[in-house]
Amino acid sequence: MHATKRELIRIFGTGLLMAAPAFIIHPAQSKEQGGKKGKQEGVGTKEEVTPPEDLMREHGVLDRVLLVYEAAMRKFASKEDFDPALVTQSGEIIRDFIHNYHEESEETHVFPRFKKAGQMVDLVDTLLRQHKAGRSVTQTILRFAPASGRDGDERIKLITSMQSFITMYRPHAAREDTELFPKLHELVSAHEYDAMAEEFEKKEHELFGEDGFEKMAAKVAQLEQQMGIHDLNQFTPS
Repeated sequence: MHATKRELIRIFGTGLLMAAPAFIIHPAQSKEQGGKKGKQEGVGTKEEVTPPEDLMREHGVLDRVLLVYEAAMRKFASKEDFDPALVTQSGEIIRDFIHNYHEESEETHVFPRFKKAGQMVDLVDTLLRQHKAGRSVTQTILRFAPASGRDGDERIKLITSMQSFITMYRPHAAREDTELFPKLHELVSAHEYDAMAEEFEKKEHELFGEDGFEKMAAKVAQLEQQMGIHDLNQFTPS
């Protein structure tokens, strides 16, 4: 995997510190490198990812799958032939990565802390109801996608389900990103914050192996390629 911008900054920054006079390096600084994927393991250390950042970038995977759903609906509307397996594969990513991992992380580690603190309880209750509804809609999408290659009730039900899923999850993710996640650090100690990041990473590795996020992003990129929406320039107004 290629080094990210943050990794390069860390690597070069470390080199500059090593070249500087020793008295400017404080012992406390070496203890503040915690967080997910932030353990000191030499020059090859991966980037540090906080719990909110981790959840937000997973929303990026979600949103890209929604773009695949939208592309599929456009193809249905224009009678353009394409492999309905692309919809099935998209739904499987939603089921496995979003419902069974991302939302489980929220329900286990994030939502209970807001409820315990008595903050944003109504919002959390709504988000929980939407998680349940989303799982049900995804089951419907997976059920009707295989037969959607021909006109009929299955295609109509699939399109309706994909549209309802998009309609719910766009505001759902936006509300979490702008209201809920930014408040999380106020409810937990620094130790809990780091422990939460480690739990996210542990679960990700259990379900998807090393670099689980990167693998899922790569899968979505392949779907975009096959659906013909991989070139970002096509979305630029002329």
